[in-house]
Amino acid sequence: MITELISVGTEILLGNIVNTNSAYLSEKCALLGLNVYYQDVVGDNEGRMRDVICTALNRSDVVILTGGLGPTEDDITKEVTADLMGMPLEEDSHSRKLIDKYLKEYEKNNPQRRITKNNYKQAMVPKGAIVLDNHNGTAPGLILEKKGKTAILLPGPPNEMKPMFEEYIVPYLQKNQPEIIVSQMVKISGIGESQVAEEIQDLIESQTNPTIAPYAKTGEVHLRVTASAENEKACKKLIKPVVKELKKRFGENIFATDESKTLEEAVIDLLKEKDLKLSLAESLTGGMIAQRIVNVSGASDVFGYGFVTYSNKAKHKCLGVKKSTLKEKGAVSAKCAREMAKGACKESGADISISVTGLAGPGGGTKETPVGTVFMGCCYEGRTIAKEFHFTGNRMRIREQTTAHALAMLRDCIIMGIPNK
Repeated sequence: MITELISVGTEILLGNIVNTNSAYLSEKCALLGLNVYYQDVVGDNEGRMRDVICTALNRSDVVILTGGLGPTEDDITKEVTADLMGMPLEEDSHSRKLIDKYLKEYEKNNPQRRITKNNYKQAMVPKGAIVLDNHNGTAPGLILEKKGKTAILLPGPPNEMKPMFEEYIVPYLQKNQPEIIVSQMVKISGIGESQVAEEIQDLIESQTNPTIAPYAKTGEVHLRVTASAENEKACKKLIKPVVKELKKRFGENIFATDESKTLEEAVIDLLKEKDLKLSLAESLTGGMIAQRIVNVSGASDVFGYGFVTYSNKAKHKCLGVKKSTLKEKGAVSAKCAREMAKGACKESGADISISVTGLAGPGGGTKETPVGTVFMGCCYEGRTIAKEFHFTGNRMRIREQTTAHALAMLRDCIIMGIPNK
């Protein structure tokens, strides 16, 4: 089915809010096997809204609209859509009761706020429409069906729209789809996008069903394996041998086959599995690696110390980096990175540590050491190594790349150990 998304709201056009609804709905529709060919944004203007919705209904089978279902005069999505589809409005008693209940509870918890009668405008629904209860707000969702066309109207706030879509719209659309789509993500670290692309070129050239789609992320490459079939079981059967082949090709570089699992979660899992304590020594990242680590619930079981040693004095005082190293080799050097990592383990009593030192720019670079030069060190099992990286982009981009690659390096060192040189 050809599907079109329309986001309603002048605030979206003006950039006052970011339109996250379309990104969410696009992904969900793709997983349902719907062909999303068009996306539109229209302001709270009746004439322009009428034109956009009319065009969408003429060229698409399913039109999903978000926003404009509220109580104010400029909330006219329902009115315009109902008029175009020839479905007059009438009050829905069930929706009226739900709105009443919600408003009374709200008034009880917010006595300083006055409830206005225009809220009951939301109980007016197109005759013959499927009405969807809103458990997180007052505006019900609506499904309008007429002459082979479907318009789905959802509230604009994501905390109302997403639960409603999952509860009502997903099963509704699945029922009307002859096939479904299922995807599985394969997440890779420690290998660049170009190398991954080269390794799977033959698979992509010969693919039909399932398909493999690569997505580059900072310090990671994600491969989405997608299959279409009559049911979920059949889809998973098609996906399984492809994922098996990817595991054969990329081995330990695959850190997750669960879409929700992050690189830092994979690192924490490994540390727990090996019963290792971690410490960090950060210079240019200023705590960004630690921030990623502590985003994971239970990180405190394995992570106890993070040293942010931005200045040379701090590197020497807190981590024991030698003054001779800083003077002769400089802070941005392999030797400094090794000594930072070794000092982090020594000072914290940790089993393993990662250090980063480099130039994030925009100034400070030289011909020999340009902006984007980063050294990372790792100390593990009494041995240390250092690696040199060269990143591009602005200051924040370089720091983000450093953070991601440090996590990947940490994972590699845990799995493979450090060579005894």
